[in-house]
Amino acid sequence: MPIEPTLIVELALLGLATGFLAGLLGIGGGMIMVPFLSAILGARGVAPGLAVKMAIATSMATIIFTSVSSVRAHHKKGAVRWDIVKLLAPGIVLGAMVASLGVFAVLKGAALALVFAVFVFFSATQMFLDKKPAASRQLPGPAGLLGAGGGIGFLSGLVGAGGGFVSVPFMTWCNVPIHAAVATSAGLGFPIALANVAGYIVSGLKVENLPPHSFGYVWLPALVVIAVCSVLMAPVGAKAAHALPVKKLKRVFASILFLLGAYMLYKGLSQI
Repeated sequence: MPIEPTLIVELALLGLATGFLAGLLGIGGGMIMVPFLSAILGARGVAPGLAVKMAIATSMATIIFTSVSSVRAHHKKGAVRWDIVKLLAPGIVLGAMVASLGVFAVLKGAALALVFAVFVFFSATQMFLDKKPAASRQLPGPAGLLGAGGGIGFLSGLVGAGGGFVSVPFMTWCNVPIHAAVATSAGLGFPIALANVAGYIVSGLKVENLPPHSFGYVWLPALVVIAVCSVLMAPVGAKAAHALPVKKLKRVFASILFLLGAYMLYKGLSQI
């Protein structure tokens, strides 16, 4: 598969868009990156099933770099709750490894997609309506956060996203301010991506018919171009996040969740 100029331009534009989303909303942009990468690989002769797996793995690999750039920008503003990151990260790593090493392939069915879509729609509606959580509601203790982290990491591994679509609603539901939740989600993107990518590489090492320049399921040309562009753009998104009013930021994030829920609903219904 030649690396022509057109391919580099396509990947660069994709990296700029997803990098901005990473900084703005604390997400890795996987829900945008995966469909486009699948189309790019498919247009170059990669089988549809393999293209999707490689898109998920490559998307997750770029989050390793995007999250570092994004969290640095948020950290400078003192918005990252590192105490939450430390308690959620162990569960996230365990959940992500379980998903990326093969469970996601077994559980990927209509029932899972529909249940997940319902959960996402519920979270998005709560955030879009700006419904206030109970004043007494707080984050759970270490054991509860370990379990929550496991769920976040596992769901991220299933869909190839950075976890912000679950962790931000979870934290705001527990009365963590939206800007702190977005910034903390950016910090969580690194352990999510690292654990998942390790699993995707191991599970893809023996797969046949991978395109040139692949490392397991990770497509290296896309990783390099998208990572460079997204790292440059993530601080711009982070700056925009702190400039937006809280209510507008919640609605922007809720709109992304509605799109994700609609996609999952479509995938589930198409399998019935």
